[in-house]
Amino acid sequence: MSSLKELQDLIQEKYGIPASELDPQASMREKGLDSLALAEFIFEIEDKFGIEVPDDNPNIDTLAELAVLVDKVRAAKVA
Repeated sequence: MSSLKELQDLIQEKYGIPASELDPQASMREKGLDSLALAEFIFEIEDKFGIEVPDDNPNIDTLAELAVLVDKVRAAKVA
């Protein structure tokens, strides 16, 4: 279960960045998302998935890293 595709769709919907331009391994900051935009994106993720993303991961910088974290939180919620 990977949230990557869902996160790509959400970031495209919220910021207008096409999924084809989102390298999951590249820094989201390189696509113009500053720390405030990333925080807002985390809130969007929490609302969409009904989860609480722990804030003890301040160094999450890529969509792939964020997807791994979201997958872990979702799996823990189900367990």
